[in-house]
Formats: sequence, structure tokens, C-alpha cells
Amino acid sequence: IVTLRSNLNHKIILSRAYKIHNKDGIYFISFPTVGRIDVFTKAECKDIVVDSLRYCQKAKGLVLYARCIMTNHFHFIISAKEGYDLTCIIRDMKKYTSEQLIKAILENPKEGRKEWINRK
Repeated sequence: IVTLRSNLNHKIILSRAYKIHNKDGIYFISFPTVGRIDVFTKAECKDIVVDSLRYCQKAKGLVLYARCIMTNHFHFIISAKEGYDLTCIIRDMKKYTSEQLIKAILENPKEGRKEWINRK
């Protein structure tokens, strides 16, 4: 298990170290939050995930078949376009998404989860 950290040294997304054995395969991927904290209860946080996925589709070769964003985790069915590495796409997406979620939570004056992030 790998815990992603932002440049601010905060944790938010806990993920499995996925091994992509078939570069042409379609994979079910799931990312829970650290401690199963309900990060995705606010539209702003869900939008960060969706925007990250859209960017990866346009610029990184991600093929997205389905997605489901729950309150404390999300699921995808994905693959990579020919010539792209799915492992790299997943790594980059998790890192960017985690950093953006932390930033959104820390910069929101009405956010009640700052204390949780600062403890991690």
C-alpha cells in the first residue's frame, strides 16, 4: 500500500500499487481516502476528480469507460490509448488530484476538515 503525499507533506489518498500486466487491458481501479474520510461530499472536491480525469483523457491517453465517485472513495474502469503507459497515467492522476484536493480543503475558509488533514 502506498500513501500519496502532497508537496505540503499532507496525505489524502490511499491507494494500492497497481501492476499493469497487459498494456492493452481494461482495468477496474479503486482509490479510497486515508482513513476513509468523506472527502467527496462537496461538489468542489468531486469536480477536482472529474477535471483531473478529463485532463488525463485529453493529454495523457486515458480511456475512461465508467466512473463512480462515492463520499470516501472512487472507482474507474479505464485503459490507455496505444502508445501510452497506464501506470504512468494513474500515478500522475493520483498525485495531481491529491494535491488539488488538499489545496482546495486548506484554502476554503469554511472547510471543517483542515484539522484532519493537518494531523495526517
